[in-house]
Amino acid sequence: MNKFIRKKRFITTIFLSLACLSSHIFAKPAFNPDSKWAFGDWNGTRTALADRGYEFTLGYTGQFAGTLHTEHKGKGSAYADQWTIGTKFDLDKILDWDATRAEIKITHRGGQSLSQESNALSEKFFQTQEIYGRGQTWRLTDFWIEKSFLDRHLDIKVGRYGIGGEFSRADCLFQNLSLCGGQVSKGAGDQWYDAPVSQWAMRARYHLQPELYLQAGVFEQNPVNGNATTAKDGFNLSTDGSKGAIIPVEVVWSPKQAFEKLPLPAEYRFGYFYSTVDAKNVKYDYRQSNLDQPLNDDYHKNSFWVSMKQQLTTQGGDKSRGLTVMGQAIFFDDETSIYKDIQNVALVYRGLFESRIQDEFGLGVARIHINDDAQKFKNSSLAHGFNSEVNTELYYGLKLMNWFMIKPNIQYIHNIGANASNGNAWVGGVKFNMEF
Repeated sequence: MNKFIRKKRFITTIFLSLACLSSHIFAKPAFNPDSKWAFGDWNGTRTALADRGYEFTLGYTGQFAGTLHTEHKGKGSAYADQWTIGTKFDLDKILDWDATRAEIKITHRGGQSLSQESNALSEKFFQTQEIYGRGQTWRLTDFWIEKSFLDRHLDIKVGRYGIGGEFSRADCLFQNLSLCGGQVSKGAGDQWYDAPVSQWAMRARYHLQPELYLQAGVFEQNPVNGNATTAKDGFNLSTDGSKGAIIPVEVVWSPKQAFEKLPLPAEYRFGYFYSTVDAKNVKYDYRQSNLDQPLNDDYHKNSFWVSMKQQLTTQGGDKSRGLTVMGQAIFFDDETSIYKDIQNVALVYRGLFESRIQDEFGLGVARIHINDDAQKFKNSSLAHGFNSEVNTELYYGLKLMNWFMIKPNIQYIHNIGANASNGNAWVGGVKFNMEF
């Protein structure tokens, strides 16, 4: 009976929350610069609901990019965006389910890519607007439940979510895709799907120590999810069309004080993934009559990665301010990937000025190196010009309000598409985030 009452209260609270949103959305202190949300605290209702286990999210990210200078004709500009709507549930508070959490999140992507609007950038590997891609449509991005066992040493998460939210995870502070988030999906994106894509999955995480854990997962590999262009496919829950599974493993060390001489927070990751999906050997020329099968069960994608984020300094002893270095190195198998490896490194300083303690400054460089044996490059008449594409971004993030940050940036792309004949380009951009 008690469980029934709690479930009834759970459903009732959802409807009451929606009613409160509509009635308080424009009530003061909406658009208060000191509030965490543009629509305010709904006269205290939002905080009260969070205390009861319901946390609501409504966010918007917009990104503009335009060519400032290119060595070839084809200047252009583009704007892309994403809406995020979601709710997190603390089921310990709501239903007395010990150490249990759940989340539902829906996203919508829209707009255009600069690579589509500018001929000079049409062969660029990764987008100058990281928010673009995977289909400009509505998607079910998160739909999962997570529970801890064995005195919270073991954590199991099942449902639908992106791989990059759990494995090869990294901050997305920059606008250039090669400097945003984990880079495994950038080099193996035909099989490894990050948000906003979700797929059926299970992840198990075991804490060997409070600051050290080992995790492994199994993720459905279904092109219907990755290639969605309509809301129907974006909300696909069927396994029809599945090709196999992505199996990642990872060790994560996240100390609060990394080293004796550097007693500041850090995170270090070491991981590997293997795909059971049959793949194409990129070294073969499949136009030959005896190699007309595009997939072969002898070849499967795999790669390993290392990544780090280490705070180096504080400002006045305040750990929320100071200099942080972060970087990644990903190495792909040379039989199924057109990329050999990807590396990036970035410096981010938060609270540089006393009058702007929530602002941040970022400088990052990424290198995408091609697989020299891939037929895509060997067959080109310009093969001698192929090597690596290098992306650099400099931004300054202004926290104008607690719920609004804007990041003007400038990007430099060297060897567009890793091809010297494509030249280089300067791109200007603006990225902003709003929490409603």
